Amino acid sequence: MTLKLGVIGTGAIGQEHIRRCSKVLQGAKVVAVSDINIEGAKGVVDRLGLEAEVYANGHDVINAPEVEALIVTSWDPTHEEFTLAAIAAGKPVFCEKPLALSAEGCRRIVDAEIAQGKRLVQVGFMRPYDTGYRALKSVIDSGEIGEPLMLHCAHRNPAVPESYTTDMAITSTLIHELDVLRWLTEDDFKSVQVLFPRATKNTHAKLRDPQIVLFETHKGTRIDVEIFVNCAYGYDIQCEVVGETGIAKLPEPASVQLRKEAKLSTTILTDWKDRFIDAYDVELQAFINDTAAGQLQGPSAWDGYAAAVAADACLKAQESGQVEAVELPSRPAFYSR
Repeated sequence: MTLKLGVIGTGAIGQEHIRRCSKVLQGAKVVAVSDINIEGAKGVVDRLGLEAEVYANGHDVINAPEVEALIVTSWDPTHEEFTLAAIAAGKPVFCEKPLALSAEGCRRIVDAEIAQGKRLVQVGFMRPYDTGYRALKSVIDSGEIGEPLMLHCAHRNPAVPESYTTDMAITSTLIHELDVLRWLTEDDFKSVQVLFPRATKNTHAKLRDPQIVLFETHKGTRIDVEIFVNCAYGYDIQCEVVGETGIAKLPEPASVQLRKEAKLSTTILTDWKDRFIDAYDVELQAFINDTAAGQLQGPSAWDGYAAAVAADACLKAQESGQVEAVELPSRPAFYSR
């Protein structure tokens, strides 16, 4: 059986997902696409040699009778609208992050999915599909290092454009940690504080960089995350878990070790797409397989909502400089299945 996919949004990430679903992964076929730039969408279809209908509007893709499941990679402000429409149509939908622009928007999606009575939404958080993160979680879950007491994390980019602002360190960068740290620890955030160290000379007037985000979870685990988006040297993701009886650290990406010119060195990646390219393949293959099996298991609408609630608290903490509560309601039984 081949799952017939509709893709809404043919920008950079949309094109990549169309390519991997058509050329790399198994069990799926892209049969319909749409984009606000319809000529650009036609170009993508032609370049990849697809037999896919090109629509002017995402709702036409959702309502197309040949489309069985959706991938939403359109402009962020449209994610909520198209995800809600897919739920109303009873079609599974993979929505790239953010699920919605606000926690309230995410909650509307959660409520709509619960009313539909079946999980239909998967959010594009790829890190739980990364080999390194899975290995780290396996150590935590095994109890080999005891209960996690502290986590030391870093999210570093070599540089960002001048359009990148202080709040985006939370909504565009930390958002991945907001999901994967809940997944690693199986715990929710209780409070957060944001600190601003001395600023790098490589930043600009609208961006305070770096930042340190301090969390406490409901179980009492303390987490610090360094966000440094103009670090200059590379794209570097770090996570160290300090347990009761040992320490587990996220493995480095595979790299050839060189001995040359009296130096011992390994390469550091500079592009996030290279760091997580395999995870993108694994997460979409899982969405295809789970949709075919009739039961989604990946990051849920609730996970998208929980990340949005935590992000709102982080933004508040950026402004106040104080410890702010993360007020997440109890998880509905619907998402405990």
